[in-house]
Amino acid sequence: MHKLPHLPCYLNGDYTVLPEAKVSVMDRGFIFGDGVYEAVPVYRGQPFRFAQHMARLERSLRETRISQPHSPGEWREIALNLIAAYAESTGAAPENTDQFLYIQVTRGVAMRDHVMPPGITPTVFAMSNALKPPPPEQRAHGVACVTADDFRWEKAHIKSTSLLGAVFARQISFDAGAVETVMLRHGMLSEAAASNVWVVKNGTVMGPPKDNLVLEGIRYGLIEEICRSASIPFILRPISRTEVLGADELLLSSATKEVLAITTLDGQAVGNGKPGPMYQALYDGYQRVKAQSAAESLF
Repeated sequence: MHKLPHLPCYLNGDYTVLPEAKVSVMDRGFIFGDGVYEAVPVYRGQPFRFAQHMARLERSLRETRISQPHSPGEWREIALNLIAAYAESTGAAPENTDQFLYIQVTRGVAMRDHVMPPGITPTVFAMSNALKPPPPEQRAHGVACVTADDFRWEKAHIKSTSLLGAVFARQISFDAGAVETVMLRHGMLSEAAASNVWVVKNGTVMGPPKDNLVLEGIRYGLIEEICRSASIPFILRPISRTEVLGADELLLSSATKEVLAITTLDGQAVGNGKPGPMYQALYDGYQRVKAQSAAESLF
């Protein structure tokens, strides 16, 4: 049996550690995957783009008709307490730690029935852990990815805990010795198993449109901001498989990857097979935003 580390967590109003946190077997998150979540990177003790993460959590709750269990101030307090508790567990000050804050809300506990039961109390769970960025060799050389048909449901814009489709998609790349699975639906780019995907062609950064087939990652807005500040053309539009395969550069973005270059796709080199100038420009811009955010304590 896998033993859980004694990391601090929050469950339904109480602070405890992971091995002691228990939920009912009748929780709809366990029975149906009926819940939503957010994963927030924390740099130097400051949650990065916390307001945007909370806005997306609110959208996911609204879409799934789960009651909002906390006010913005209460979410802020939970986040600060967990960040401080995790830092204390490592013997470091919060401002000296980078962390990964996870927040999950399920519909709550009820007898098993597909119909959404009214009036039940949501289950709220949160924890913080070490942030594990890509290793230096991936930054230097980029990563290999594979493509696959996007076989998931058509409400990918909800950050749902029902992640079996994403699990299957990520396993495809793992079995192939690759880092991510770039998914295409009816020949058009959607996203990767746990990342957004960006196509660079002739100096323009392109991404799929914000619709129900793509989870609008927090980095969608951030990359657009970085491009604007660097006068890099940025477009959201449908992108074909042919355009993906013919890209000058392909990039991944996510909370943990930040921005990462894809240098091999389905065994073929992307561009010249090395991280390109657009990757470097976006990565450098990302680091500047991180540094500014931590310095200004925007949370």
